[in-house]
Amino acid sequence: MPWTLPEPMLTTPVSVPGLRPGCAAEPKWDGFRALVSVDAGRVVLRSRRGTEMAASFPEVVAGAVRLPDATALDGELVVWDSAGRLAFERLQNRLTQRGAGAARAAEEWPAHFVAFDLLRLSATDTTSWPYRRRRAALESVFAARRLIAPWTLCPSSTEADVVREWLTWASVGMEGVVFKRLDDAYKPSVRGWQKY
Repeated sequence: MPWTLPEPMLTTPVSVPGLRPGCAAEPKWDGFRALVSVDAGRVVLRSRRGTEMAASFPEVVAGAVRLPDATALDGELVVWDSAGRLAFERLQNRLTQRGAGAARAAEEWPAHFVAFDLLRLSATDTTSWPYRRRRAALESVFAARRLIAPWTLCPSSTEADVVREWLTWASVGMEGVVFKRLDDAYKPSVRGWQKY
């Protein structure tokens, strides 16, 4: 049976930020949640709700060829403006572009795929692995494949001082911080991560 992308793991809001023991934190991006898979040269780029987005983001699809075959990632599509702020409205405009229009938009307002989780690696389903193991494998993929823009590895930290700094990033359009338990598996459709 062919492997299919799972539903994404979800977040639940919390009112008090704080890095707890046994957790890691990542910045929360203002973009579109996206899942990407590469299988025998075919790239699937799907939104959280299942919409196929590859035709709108050719630069992201072109960069996916550097991933190992039979690999899938979870992440966020983002666009930055000329001042270095996240530009969600530009990203929204990209969704309606196809063909030559999408190619022009990719030149003018390139999208980046910010990867924050690993769902499959070289045909091995990694969703049952604990977050710390998935994260280490994801970092290895970026290092070994020399993935470059428009592919970006999301920062992750267990350092409280770093997390406090991320909470100040609203000036560049960040939405907050996501907290993930180091021992948790990737649970499709489950609100297992916390978002502040």
